[in-house]
Amino acid sequence: MKIAKRNPRFNTDAQRLALTLQYVIQGHELPRGRLFQRWVNAALLPATQETIVTLRIVGEEEGRSMNRDYRGKDYATNVLTFALHEGEERLPGMPLIGDIVLCAPVVEREAAEQNKTLEEHYAHLTVHGMLHLQGLDHIEEDEAEAMEALESALLGKLGYADPYAVEKS
Repeated sequence: MKIAKRNPRFNTDAQRLALTLQYVIQGHELPRGRLFQRWVNAALLPATQETIVTLRIVGEEEGRSMNRDYRGKDYATNVLTFALHEGEERLPGMPLIGDIVLCAPVVEREAAEQNKTLEEHYAHLTVHGMLHLQGLDHIEEDEAEAMEALESALLGKLGYADPYAVEKS
């Protein structure tokens, strides 16, 4: 049986963000709460006011199950994002509420394959998930270019390399 290690909420950025971390996996090198807090805050867009986010770090079985159940894809993926009011207009004053799920074994494999540190890959995927939570997407080519440019800029401000540098060269 998996035991979730729940951290208290991080209230940050003048109460713009309430972040809850859930570590539902053991035996992996995982970033600490303050790093996740920093990455989530960096990805908050100016138009986004109050935000309530749960960031859940899971194993391969749960990652695969969630990807299969919610996206119809039978494999574990690196990051999944679930916005409470996805595709709907939020009422004025209503906070942005959602979950970001990171699959630790997939993140580790990808970091190794891409010659990245684990920290920089977690930073990238956390920023990526936060942008999805706020309504950005990469289905269309122009959307993908805009989202990748924003991710690169945000990660640069955080001191990380451009995650798309190899693709651009």
